Amino acid sequence: MNISIVGRHFELTDAIKNHIESAIDGLKKYNLDIISTRVVIDADEKNGKKGYSVEFVINMANKNTVVIRQKDKDVYAAIDLAIDRAHKVLRRHHDKVTEHKSVRPDELAAAHEAEIAAALADDSDEIVPAELELYKPLEIEEALNLLKSSPDRQFIVFNDIEGKMRVLYRRSDGRFGLY
Repeated sequence: MNISIVGRHFELTDAIKNHIESAIDGLKKYNLDIISTRVVIDADEKNGKKGYSVEFVINMANKNTVVIRQKDKDVYAAIDLAIDRAHKVLRRHHDKVTEHKSVRPDELAAAHEAEIAAALADDSDEIVPAELELYKPLEIEEALNLLKSSPDRQFIVFNDIEGKMRVLYRRSDGRFGLY
């Protein structure tokens, strides 16, 4: 990770640089592939009052850039407030990424089975499972002959010669449709 610390109208001391670097090292715990962090400390003097503004710009791979600005009368307090906000933003982003990936396949399968069971419990609709026979590619004419030869079948699912999955179905007017 590249770290850049800049002082505007302010001379950076080694203590301040070490404080910022140790704080930035704490951001690595979120494993978010941080490419670079730029810190700009600016000394402001308005109406005779001295204050400091700290800006953190955090660049992450394949993500948006996080920009955090914080002002305070004390430079260390401004840095600490900005770091706390950076931790909060990165923690939320980390939680969002890990929660999105945390859905296990067995939980997903159980939820899917529950949906099917709920659909089967409804008396108005009936779901009838069908066996798919995808042994070899068929030409459309072969699939049509198979569908015509079995009057109880309403459709046939097959792979054509080009490898596309196709559905040939019997229409209510006696003709055939093809997807």
